[in-house]
Amino acid sequence: MLESLWNELWGFIYKYFWEPMFTRSGYNPVNTLVYALLLGFGVIYSYKYIIKPLRIKVDERLFLAVTPMVIFGSTVRALVDGGVLPKNPLILTPGIFFTAFVLILPALAADAKMGTYPKITTAWGALLALWANYLLVINAKSWEPYGLTLIHTAVSFAAVFAFYRWRPFDRLYLYPVLAHYFDIASTVVAIHFYGYREVHWLENILVNHLGAYSYYPWITLILVVVYYGLKYLVPDEEERRFWYLAIYILGLGPAIRDPAQLVLQIGG
Repeated sequence: MLESLWNELWGFIYKYFWEPMFTRSGYNPVNTLVYALLLGFGVIYSYKYIIKPLRIKVDERLFLAVTPMVIFGSTVRALVDGGVLPKNPLILTPGIFFTAFVLILPALAADAKMGTYPKITTAWGALLALWANYLLVINAKSWEPYGLTLIHTAVSFAAVFAFYRWRPFDRLYLYPVLAHYFDIASTVVAIHFYGYREVHWLENILVNHLGAYSYYPWITLILVVVYYGLKYLVPDEEERRFWYLAIYILGLGPAIRDPAQLVLQIGG
């Protein structure tokens, strides 16, 4: 009885969580919901039990301090897909998020306790990011995808900054907005120019019907809804800004990963 129950449970976990990590079959409604819940609880409890006790102010310094670690994690993820690093749950999605979190946490604590914030956090992340990008550079096959991504990014950034002249949202929300427009650019390039498949189940339906460039209005709509949703659902400004940080990381991660994957997999 117990063995049968375990086999059914493992079969469920394997189908919806384990196999998609290794086969790149993508997200499905089940793991999307679970990962969204884990993200929500992670943000809430990280802020309550880590950021607040360490008295770390959620501002531009924190965004910049965590950026190198995001670059490290995203590049490592691409190195796995490029065959440079072996497949391991700790460096596949979503495991790489937990790995990066575990790596950055001691640096944040040390910075807070020693009064050096954000120097240790930034330096530690930068060291790891340099190592990962060294592996990327020596294994790169073509830099064309980065060029196309940067062109798309520059155009969308210009539009965002032009719109921001009217101050339609908090300044700190610029970080997640720009990160996600960078992500849109990398996704559009991967799908439209190189024939990659969208791994998120809902966006895959959208792309199949309307094309890769439909990402721009779709993600813009999501960013607007999220901003006003957080504005009314999270009254505490510091906590709301920590949610901005989470959204920033969710955008910057794939924005770095996607062109890095193409650089490793496209022949020159």
